[in-house]
Amino acid sequence: MWTYPGFDPVALSLGPLKIRWYGLMYLLAFAAAWWLARRRAKKPDSGWTPVQVDDLIFYGAMGIILGGRIGYMLFYGGAQILDNPLSILKIWEGGMSFHGGLLGVIIALMLFARNSGRSFWQIGDFTAPLVPLGLGFGRIGNFINGELWGGPADPGAPWAVMVNGQALHASQLYEALLEGFVLFAILWVYTAKPRPLMAASGLFLLFYGSFRVLIEFVRVPDEHLGYLAFGWVTMGQFLSLPMIVAGVAIVAVAYTRNRAAT
Repeated sequence: MWTYPGFDPVALSLGPLKIRWYGLMYLLAFAAAWWLARRRAKKPDSGWTPVQVDDLIFYGAMGIILGGRIGYMLFYGGAQILDNPLSILKIWEGGMSFHGGLLGVIIALMLFARNSGRSFWQIGDFTAPLVPLGLGFGRIGNFINGELWGGPADPGAPWAVMVNGQALHASQLYEALLEGFVLFAILWVYTAKPRPLMAASGLFLLFYGSFRVLIEFVRVPDEHLGYLAFGWVTMGQFLSLPMIVAGVAIVAVAYTRNRAAT
């Protein structure tokens, strides 16, 4: 067991301006996605130009920020919206939803596809391996903020974290590892050579949904929501199960059609 060091969520203060670690993690996520996309675009057969990569990252960033915030307020902060509809604009107060961000990115990629001459699935397959590292950095930001802790852990376990006198699961770091770095490794290696169209997108949904459902068993649900059913089903699991089903279906269709991604 080890003790949570109690990080200062503010990385740098410049007078009234406070730069928070969580915000820096978002910048790092977008920078990593841009660098990886530029690297893939340099392949002779990629068909992507640097300008197209820049546009793609811009569209994706807008989808993540707007979709993540709106999704969080709809999925987890419904009562807050009813009390104060303008609270949905208060991004600086925190509260971002992955599932809302995913919907935002899907809409953004659809808009990008209309102007790029590529299909939605071609863009989705190119984007899929760019996302996980950003998810990992975001979860590290949650850990630095001291939020989204897991439930009680065995004090004798090496992975248990002492927080305010209680041994807990560091579910943020579990998610950073599985949804971030492990998922990135899977997709980056898988997409290193041509694959059937839609397959990379489907694998992203399948593996992310599976990892999220698994980790939710040790993650404490939002206090105002609690468990949705049976004393263990969380909102995160409820939103992730359709991702698993969709991922399996998309991969099956991809390999049935057996079309190489371009």
